[in-house]
Amino acid sequence: MKKIKSKYELFRQKTQIILYGSNTFLGRLFDLVLLGLILLSVLLVMLDTVEGINQKYHYYLIICEWIITVFFTIEFILRIISIKKPLTYIFSFYGIIDLMAILPMYLSIFFPATNVLTIVRILRFFRLFKILHIPQISQQSLQLREAMQASKEKILVFIYFVLISAVIIGSLMYVVEGKESGFTSIPVGIYWAIVTLTTVGYGDISPASPLGQFLASLVMIMGYGIIAVPTGIVTAEFAKSSLRNNAVSTKKTCQNCNAQVHFDSAKYCHECGAELTNN
Repeated sequence: MKKIKSKYELFRQKTQIILYGSNTFLGRLFDLVLLGLILLSVLLVMLDTVEGINQKYHYYLIICEWIITVFFTIEFILRIISIKKPLTYIFSFYGIIDLMAILPMYLSIFFPATNVLTIVRILRFFRLFKILHIPQISQQSLQLREAMQASKEKILVFIYFVLISAVIIGSLMYVVEGKESGFTSIPVGIYWAIVTLTTVGYGDISPASPLGQFLASLVMIMGYGIIAVPTGIVTAEFAKSSLRNNAVSTKKTCQNCNAQVHFDSAKYCHECGAELTNN
């Protein structure tokens, strides 16, 4: 029993090194093969939707897809059994993506159209950042994540405001234009408001009366401001995150707000804008 257990433990260790150790030769080779198969799988799904190719090679494309799916399934199982805390991997970001990468093909047995959903395997390319080990990329991705988390509440409030605005605008257009111009209900008016606010403008519904066109013009102008707001929120938080990660603690202390973390060459406080002096 001890020999069997030791062999199993040895197998787990070697598997863990290959699957998770991208700094080793075998681990890096496996990751590169994995990325190649992901790219091939996504290409196969795309080709399968081309009518001419689908008619001639559908059978071969499906076989290739199943071979890749079986490979990904074995990899997923090995990742689970090779670590001491499998639930940590299963419920992690990469674990959920890996599961999503294999489920569509198995669902296609019962619902044939779902095999197209294997296109989500492109998300597995996020592993490229882990494989490359480029500090600049890792730092920038961390700063972006911090910026998104910091601006989450502000963006939610902004979306709440946009939804309320869309309901009000859609209701007004329903009253002003009516069924004659295609605004057959308030939900249709809300749909038009959202499409117009986001500057998409499908053109399937458009106001005909002067008052309706005037309101539509205001909504279009408002749309440009709406696009700029979330961008500005995330950019501001990204700049703050970059400052926190790149700043160096110095003897420069702001006499106005007592902030103590600044760039070496900083002349003004990043918190209040007051001039910095060396203490």
